[in-house]
Amino acid sequence: MTPKEKNRLDGLFEAFSVVAEGRYVYLCDMQRDVSRWSEKAVEYFDLPDVYMENAGNIWAERIHPDDRENYLKSIREIFEGNSASHDMQYRARAKDNTYAVCTCRGVIIRDDDGKPLYFGGAIQNHGLMSYIDTVTGLRSLYGFFDDLKSIFWKHQKSTFLLMGVNNFSNINDIYGYTYGNSVLRSLANLIQKCFANRGAVYRMDGTKFAVISQVLDADGIIEIYKKIHEIVLHDYFVEDERITLSLNAGIVVADNFDITTETVYCCLKYAYSESKNKKLGEAVVFEDALSDDSRLYIEKLNVIRNSVAEDCKGFFLCYQPIINAETEELKGMEALIRWKSDDYGTVPPIQFIPVLEQDTLFPELGRWILRQAMEDGKLLLQKYPDFIMNVNLSYAQLEKSTFVSEVLQILEETGFPAKNLCLEITERCRILDMSILKNMFKSFREHGIRLALDDFGTGYCSLGLLREIPVDTVKIDREYVKDVEKSRSDQNTVQFISELAESFEAEVCVEGVETAEMRDFLKKYHVSSLQGYYYSKPIPMDEFIQKYIAN
Repeated sequence: MTPKEKNRLDGLFEAFSVVAEGRYVYLCDMQRDVSRWSEKAVEYFDLPDVYMENAGNIWAERIHPDDRENYLKSIREIFEGNSASHDMQYRARAKDNTYAVCTCRGVIIRDDDGKPLYFGGAIQNHGLMSYIDTVTGLRSLYGFFDDLKSIFWKHQKSTFLLMGVNNFSNINDIYGYTYGNSVLRSLANLIQKCFANRGAVYRMDGTKFAVISQVLDADGIIEIYKKIHEIVLHDYFVEDERITLSLNAGIVVADNFDITTETVYCCLKYAYSESKNKKLGEAVVFEDALSDDSRLYIEKLNVIRNSVAEDCKGFFLCYQPIINAETEELKGMEALIRWKSDDYGTVPPIQFIPVLEQDTLFPELGRWILRQAMEDGKLLLQKYPDFIMNVNLSYAQLEKSTFVSEVLQILEETGFPAKNLCLEITERCRILDMSILKNMFKSFREHGIRLALDDFGTGYCSLGLLREIPVDTVKIDREYVKDVEKSRSDQNTVQFISELAESFEAEVCVEGVETAEMRDFLKKYHVSSLQGYYYSKPIPMDEFIQKYIAN
């Protein structure tokens, strides 16, 4: 390998290392079969050197015999051009002859003509979860959860803070990742200094930090956060460069130890998201973000969260009819999630969906809702072949790269026709990458799945979403029609939205129709369908069938 080739390999290796922090990075020059590996990998697995020829076979010798064949097959497919990526789990032998479970992911880098040049990726050693963040020197996310579990085991009342930086990618883009790491180190030092002897500080995922304090209450945490916020916003220097950082913060006080640590973290992330999306960075205490008693509410959330993990026990769907505005016949229905238990009764979604959206379990609940709605919807298709089943989506589902394939798989498994499914999104989806959303919804439409934009006008991004994403239906929120018979403002709003939707070739559904007079008034406008308590409140499927099929 020439010095020039070595420098090129080293440069790419460093680029991989930036985005694969905490993992062993490898990069192979496919034309010469020369690889560069992380020093920590070389040391841990007793590899010959950071530079190796034929590294794939050298590494194969360290893979457990039972896993080796699958690994070699995957590598052959990479080098023979039959596969563009590598994603597998296996056991690898360490220096002390014990085996560690590893997840290995890699991709091919090609030139402009499509010729494979490099194969690079990262290996995560699940047997060596680091409790120390390599950038800041703070205890890591793993350390945070370890200490959190210890606190719950000891029943120590504590206050938790989750703090993060907005738009940190701009700093990396302008100044580079090296300077970005300097900023994170400087911020970590500032947080440690401000919480000295009053709280333990942790580096969480991305650009977030956490604090656990057993001496400060929520007010004490807020005072220190305000001080940090003021410093980084107005008078902050890193390596003699003045920069401005915008922070968000969520706070949870834990004095109930009958709940899981995952529930506490879920509540903490919810408070953080409220700070970021609604409070312009003002610290949000979880109890202040809720109308219910905080302690009882967290207990309830804990039970609901555990229900998701238990095959969605206690969850059920209610359905509200959607009526054709012209014929007054059933056009479709909207599936609405509920949860019920002997202790808490029936709980509406507003009390648990916003918080559970922060939980890694939420996509599992989303899949259950889709599957159940499709199974129920099939019962109406014989009598109503053009019937549309509307299902609400969360941004937590949409941010998963596998979501399109999951929906298509459920359609196939249930036998529900794609043309009879309508997926509803809200303006909260603005927090996701628009190009990803557009590609996702393009795939849905190509398969015949309909799309609706729910609660139109309630958020400042609704119009932007309508411009970017071709939807089939715009749903006017009930807030804009509650006084439509006498309010000129409501009338103008309905007329504006209906004309706007028509210009985008979308139908209009009006929610919140509560009286016959309201229905008759709304029919003066260009609306396609109506939905509201005048026709029916959300009802269980057996009642829906009795009302619209049996009769």
